[in-house]
Amino acid sequence: MKSKNKIPTGWLLSILALFVVAGLTVLLVKRMEGELPEMRLDLSSPSLGARQMLTLHVEDKKSGLRQVWVALLKDGRETVLLDKAFPPGGILSGGLVRSDTLEVPFDAKAHDIKDGKAVLRMVTRDYSWRHWGKGNQSYQEQEVIIDTVAPAVEVLNQRLNIAQGGAGVVIYKLSESCRTSGVTVGETFYPGQTGNFPDQTIYMAFIALDHTQGPGTPIFATATDFAGNQGRSGIAHHINARNFKKDTIPITDRFLNWKMPEFNNQVQADAGMSPLEVFLKVNQDLRKANYETVAKVTARSDNKIHWHGDFLRLPHAANRAGFADSRDYIYKKKKIDHQYHLGVDLASLEHSPVPAANSGRVAFADALGIYGNTLILDHGFGLFSMYAHLSFIGVKVDQTVKRGEIIGKTGRSGLAGGDHLHFSMLVHQTFVNPLEWWDPNWIKNNIQANISAVH
Repeated sequence: MKSKNKIPTGWLLSILALFVVAGLTVLLVKRMEGELPEMRLDLSSPSLGARQMLTLHVEDKKSGLRQVWVALLKDGRETVLLDKAFPPGGILSGGLVRSDTLEVPFDAKAHDIKDGKAVLRMVTRDYSWRHWGKGNQSYQEQEVIIDTVAPAVEVLNQRLNIAQGGAGVVIYKLSESCRTSGVTVGETFYPGQTGNFPDQTIYMAFIALDHTQGPGTPIFATATDFAGNQGRSGIAHHINARNFKKDTIPITDRFLNWKMPEFNNQVQADAGMSPLEVFLKVNQDLRKANYETVAKVTARSDNKIHWHGDFLRLPHAANRAGFADSRDYIYKKKKIDHQYHLGVDLASLEHSPVPAANSGRVAFADALGIYGNTLILDHGFGLFSMYAHLSFIGVKVDQTVKRGEIIGKTGRSGLAGGDHLHFSMLVHQTFVNPLEWWDPNWIKNNIQANISAVH
């Protein structure tokens, strides 16, 4: 007896055929997609140097990447720099790789490519079934300039005399416009700037030796053009060695109990941490963080000399600590820390008016950890003065001030045990000896004479 619920064979075949057709349709639509692959060339400059790596980002989210091809067209000759094929995945998925970042090597000498204008040609194809199975293709061209000649750096200074912990100025001329140029002292780079001379190919850089850099420290001018070529020139120089004072700083419980509560919200002070432990965090971790702030502030400087003549010292003040004093911190007859004092402490009457040491622009005016209320003035071309432990700040950021203008009052804010002014001079991120900048003869012989010689 036949079942009344049995589906006829013809119907089963029809349903199966519909599923097959639907599946093929979906597959066909998916694999016949027409979206072009994406590509982006990271090129910081249209100039290509003698040898460098170019970075190319490619992507195809639908069919996957099939091939990337890069060539350089120069003087009618095409040089292939990259030809990369990507593996297929399967009939349903297309290519295995959906995105990639490729390093494209360029070597002018290896390919006998001469300087001048050229064109980068870039092609990316995917695994779509479009175009009779060849896939969708993206094509881009990028005009470039081949430049394999390093810039010439001509130092215009005479012999440079500089002291350990001191400053100087270097003036140099470039043969071409460059991405960066300046003077390297040891491992520290001091950028040069135009603007002080009518000739815009002449640059000036204030430089420094920190208190640890003595004779034997290399000093040279360097420039990197937009193609990445680097020129370099030695600088005839003489470094005067300096010995700095060694000092001990007694830390008492009275001082700790008085000062450390001010810093509880500035360092990670765990519950139950003793005042001495807080002090060590302040004197080490917070000191380091404060220096990083100073370095950021002094990284940018006006390309104009705001100052003139020698820098003023706090009037009627006695020296209480010197530049680069090597300090051992003693608690209950034991050494607990060691730091350097990178300024000069000047003590006068309590809340004494503080004059601007020289004309400049206010670059920083705020509380700064161990330094307390602090002002930093930009005097131009990387030269800065710093005023710390103030009880009052009387100027605002970007305000211009004149030499001798009152900008604040002395105090005991920050890690100060008594009312005084901590005064520092900096060349960009490097603290230098203020005594040089208080000396009109030193400024005349070491700074102004070199600048005037170029005019």
